[in-house]
Amino acid sequence: MAGRALRPSRHLSLNPPLRRDDKVPVRSIRFASLLVLAAGIPWLGAQPPDRSPRVPSAVLTVDARKPGAAINPAMWGVFFEDINFAADGGLWAELVKNRSFEFPNRLQGWFEVRRKHARGTMTIQDEKPAIPENPHYLRLQSQAPDEGYGVGNEGFRGMGVKAGEALRLTLWARRGAAPVLLRATLRGAENRILAGGQVRVDSPVWAHFELQLDPAATDPGGRLELTLEGPGQVDLDAVSLMPVAAKHGFRPDLMRLLADMKPGFVRFPGGCVVEGHDLANRYQWKQTVGPVDARRPMPNRWLDNLAGEGRFAADYQQSFQLGFFEFFQLCADLGAEPLPVLSCGMACQFETGEMVPLDRLEPFIQDALDLIEFANGAPSSRWGKLRAAMGHAAPFGLKFLAVGNEQWGPEYLDRFSRFEQAIKAKHPQIQIIGSAGPWMGGADFDTLWAGLRARKADLVDEHYYAPPAWFFNNAHRYDAYPRTGPKVFAGEYAAHPARPAPGAPRPNSWEAALSEAAFMTGLERNADVVRLASYAPLLASVDAWQWSPNLIWFDSLQSAPTPSYWVQHLFSGNRASRVLPVELALAPSATATAGLYTTAALDEATREVVLKVVNAGHRPSDLAVRLQGFQSLAGKGRLTVLSAGLADENPVGAPPKVAPATSEVDIPGPEFTRTLPPQSLTILRLPLVKEIP
Repeated sequence: MAGRALRPSRHLSLNPPLRRDDKVPVRSIRFASLLVLAAGIPWLGAQPPDRSPRVPSAVLTVDARKPGAAINPAMWGVFFEDINFAADGGLWAELVKNRSFEFPNRLQGWFEVRRKHARGTMTIQDEKPAIPENPHYLRLQSQAPDEGYGVGNEGFRGMGVKAGEALRLTLWARRGAAPVLLRATLRGAENRILAGGQVRVDSPVWAHFELQLDPAATDPGGRLELTLEGPGQVDLDAVSLMPVAAKHGFRPDLMRLLADMKPGFVRFPGGCVVEGHDLANRYQWKQTVGPVDARRPMPNRWLDNLAGEGRFAADYQQSFQLGFFEFFQLCADLGAEPLPVLSCGMACQFETGEMVPLDRLEPFIQDALDLIEFANGAPSSRWGKLRAAMGHAAPFGLKFLAVGNEQWGPEYLDRFSRFEQAIKAKHPQIQIIGSAGPWMGGADFDTLWAGLRARKADLVDEHYYAPPAWFFNNAHRYDAYPRTGPKVFAGEYAAHPARPAPGAPRPNSWEAALSEAAFMTGLERNADVVRLASYAPLLASVDAWQWSPNLIWFDSLQSAPTPSYWVQHLFSGNRASRVLPVELALAPSATATAGLYTTAALDEATREVVLKVVNAGHRPSDLAVRLQGFQSLAGKGRLTVLSAGLADENPVGAPPKVAPATSEVDIPGPEFTRTLPPQSLTILRLPLVKEIP
């Protein structure tokens, strides 16, 4: 266990009383956030040698002979929700908006193109469609001999294209009375042509066409134009423009950031989108699998419920190109456990609160059972056969399933019971996750915990959005939780600093990230209680956000990891296998050092002790480390430091102000002193040798 150094000459209690802030609602309002921070920091290993006597301000004793609770290897994960244009226009690399003309405004995202003296018409049709599930398509008729009549697409706040990075254009088309030439042009700023090509549409029935476009320049605001070369008629549908390098459809730069985090799990698809405004608007996984072109889009839950941000997004739809199969594929690509969340038959209780009657709940429960078969079933099973047909014959190995998102009340407990009984009867190995509601404490929270404990839930999902001070003050939150019964899933958390101005996004500041790091030491220290944890939300477009702060910000071309990203990255990248007991105390001569948070763990695979220490104070702290149980250490350790000014951020497109610095350091023996920079997270990996008999 670890604690905070508060008073001189006193050992810290390793089990301080549990405190909760019952007044801060978890949901408050999902606010928008600026971008990210990353800065150069003083490296402990790079400091010049100090020959004067070192007087530590705190002493950290680690007993490496007594490994404690096992740490879940999948403990640190990520939470994905389609908010802030995180899916279409974000992680999903499609550049065309409203590709199948199925938005409520059928031509949203599209505009008429007239070159020279071209004349024509563009209309939406649904007679003999290419895709019966999405019957609307676009008919272009060019009436003048001049070439250049057609249609353009603006993308998601512009199409970000890069020189030398090929794009693949695909579409369904059929001609009218005679064959036509269809020209595809990618244009950028000042109408500059970035790439082009043409296809001959000579089929009177729907046919699939593909064309590669190779941009000659980089432009964040590109647009696609499809024009007829001369008079004629063509019908178009399912128009897609994707980077050739987008493996499995995912945007490469965002995937690199996710992969670098080494997440243990991915929670998907949300969040509030699971619940929906009402039950008709809930996320239904069966509508998101099968052929991509046949998936019916739906208005996004965040289209007009913008959590107090005042940002209306009329074009915010869900195409479901990124559907449940793609989410499972994402997990496989990242080496992460899939953790899907399903509707329990209750719409958002902050919205309509619509509930399906208990006697009509069976289809919702069957959806859960069918999902397990889709993920884990043999290719000969009904849903396993669909998974195999989509390209993944092997099971995905689903182990977790969350029932509901942020529901509360006896109605939720009744529904959870029905799900739990049905799932455990057929799939006892699946760990079922219940909801602790949208608050961090209080009567509803306690009632849910008691009810889920009685119903033998495997895990309980807790959410916390609060000011940084709450996270500092609650680093001990789980020290006094019961050690038996359901475990904790810290499914959504983020420190929310104050807004710099009304309507401005909440900053992704180093202060917020530092407070999260302090809180996370308590999560890891209590790994026998807390089994899973994920920051939320994950992704946000700088041009189309509804909520802040967020872990990663991006525009059409670039992405930027926030300071909170680096905290998550360092905790996940420095995971260990078992908690080690620690004692943190002020040195007798210390006078005013406070704000230390720490955890220690043993990496049994590499034979290393992993120390994570947060110095939240405004002054450097000399920390004396006493490693018990070993006579000496290998000569070198690995030191990583993350430190910056509390207000520092990492905006997209700007040099980062907050980023980790890693170095190799000399370890003289089992007792040594290191200086912790002010307002810093320090991670030290200490190789073990020669255990004391």
